[in-house]
Amino acid sequence: MRQGPLAGRYPAVAAMVILALIPYLALSAALDPLVPIITEQLHMSTQLMSLSSGLGNAAYAVGTVLAVQFAQHLPQRRMLVAYAVVLVVGSVLAASAQNAGMFIGGHVLQGLATSMLLIAAAPPLTIGFPKDKLRNTAVIMNMCVFGAVALGPFVGGAQAESQAWRPLFWVIAAIALMALVMAALTFEDAPPADRDAPRDLRAIGLAAVGCGAAFIGASQLTTHGFGDAAVTVPMFGGLALIVALVVYQFRARRPLLTVRPVLTSAIPVAGVGVALFAAAASVAATALTANVLLQTYSPFHVGLLYLPELGGAIVMAVVFGIVITRRAMHYLPLVGMVLLAAGIVVFRFALPANQPLVMLASALTGLALGATVAPALFVAGFSLQSNSLQRVFAIIELFRAVAAFMVAPILAHFAITVSTDLTEGTVDALWIGFGLAVGGTIFGVAIYALSGARPQRPDLDEFLDGDDPAWYSPPLLARVRGLPSRRTANARVTTEATPAHDEPAAPVLLAYDGSELAAYAITRAAIQLGTPRDALVVCVWQPVDVGFTPTDKTHFDADRATDVRRAAERTAAHGASLASEAGFSARSVAVEAAPTWKGIVAAADGHDASLIVLGPHRRDGLLGHLQGSVAAAVLAHSTTPVLIIPQREGVPQREEVSR
Repeated sequence: MRQGPLAGRYPAVAAMVILALIPYLALSAALDPLVPIITEQLHMSTQLMSLSSGLGNAAYAVGTVLAVQFAQHLPQRRMLVAYAVVLVVGSVLAASAQNAGMFIGGHVLQGLATSMLLIAAAPPLTIGFPKDKLRNTAVIMNMCVFGAVALGPFVGGAQAESQAWRPLFWVIAAIALMALVMAALTFEDAPPADRDAPRDLRAIGLAAVGCGAAFIGASQLTTHGFGDAAVTVPMFGGLALIVALVVYQFRARRPLLTVRPVLTSAIPVAGVGVALFAAAASVAATALTANVLLQTYSPFHVGLLYLPELGGAIVMAVVFGIVITRRAMHYLPLVGMVLLAAGIVVFRFALPANQPLVMLASALTGLALGATVAPALFVAGFSLQSNSLQRVFAIIELFRAVAAFMVAPILAHFAITVSTDLTEGTVDALWIGFGLAVGGTIFGVAIYALSGARPQRPDLDEFLDGDDPAWYSPPLLARVRGLPSRRTANARVTTEATPAHDEPAAPVLLAYDGSELAAYAITRAAIQLGTPRDALVVCVWQPVDVGFTPTDKTHFDADRATDVRRAAERTAAHGASLASEAGFSARSVAVEAAPTWKGIVAAADGHDASLIVLGPHRRDGLLGHLQGSVAAAVLAHSTTPVLIIPQREGVPQREEVSR
């Protein structure tokens, strides 16, 4: 396997992620004060400049979907390098633009490449290293996305002070080139996620046309009224296509995006909702107040007034890194929404030009940004298995981009048209932003309360091993629908019925998940224990996250419990055949349980097993050779003796699949 000289080194991989994400995200927040300069030098109208921003944001949203599709069929790390190349090309094209076409094309490539880099690089940084690095990853992700955005107004104002724009764009291009170099140095070849996955051109088409139309419509608000067909037709038509994408992916047998598990489980729904409300309200508040302040102060002065936002983002990024391993992680987005509402109120009283209040409001907004979107994203991701993290990030970033980048121009248009005085109109628009912040707070609390969700300390060992989510998330609105809101240790066991009087006494329980390591454990157990002996082969399963590696090529819908159960039964039967070949008198059982260890313990108790045999999963070279958390949990909770078969050299690790 080909590797770069810095492959597997956390500092180098983290630096690559930072350099890849900062350029476009910082630039998008720095553009406003540069618009008059760029339009004059490139002979662009303000409307065309607005269209450029809209198309760049649309490309960012679409890139999340494209990155997931490419990851299924193409070598993932090679594609990451390719995305970095696209970012460099786009940055150079924008910086050297001689006309509107070059500038818009470069900006679109920047947006597209940035979101693809985020989806390709962020999940490996999160789950590809030991859990003691997760705190650092949380800080890095927060700073990359929201620290860069918070820094944007100052950078843009400083550049506008010199009446130039190209130096900033060339700096962005240089950072992009450094990201490409680091992507090459940290290269570690990785296979596609699932070559058998369908090529979902319909999903890509809906995302591309929907996002493109919606953002084009919103960008028309610069010169058109909200009721004009040039605005309403593309904007609402595009939003309708995005809704159609969500419905299509929700109902698809083998979806590209993890829409169903995200939208049917309580904690992910709460996390996504809070992230959308926070993104929409915060971006709008900053953009609205900056427009008013520019009537009194220079762009550089306004940028200085917004520097406390960067400080707040840094402080809260550190706090997020501290609480990410604690139950308090659930409360952080709620705190952030309260801070955001307070910041918007202070902004309202700071207008038109109260500098101390502007700086206080900016600091509150920065704290809110660091406490809401990124923590909410991880809260949602921790509710599913780690092998779903890439697609969870993709769907959340798609939603966040639509919310953040569409609400701001709509509220800006409202502020200009609702009153002849910009300050009065902005105050009215800020109250709408305040309503969004309060609404997001109520939404998150209500989802938890009505679903019976409880703040839990994340089990990062199970999450990073890929065996189970970091915590249990009940079904959406479980209490209202009369569903159980808490997972108990009593797993439901399904198998072909066997009369009680024919049940063999004290069988050996062989845990089997379809992996080569589990098969090796069965073979070694036969040698260690001697045969013939009665054996019960157990395959633990759960809807959506599956929890095992199917041993046949039959495709199934991971969202349908019946399909997953049948696949688990086939996998268990395959394990039983392996056990029979090894000399056991074996039967197979499929067990529905989460987390996995509970199903193993429940099956051992229910069948009076004399011994549990496990082949513990061990992490790869990046994570060190450690026993899997399932084996540790079984040892901690079972009263049945446990035999752990260590991995032999040359036996492949378990490869999770997404069906």
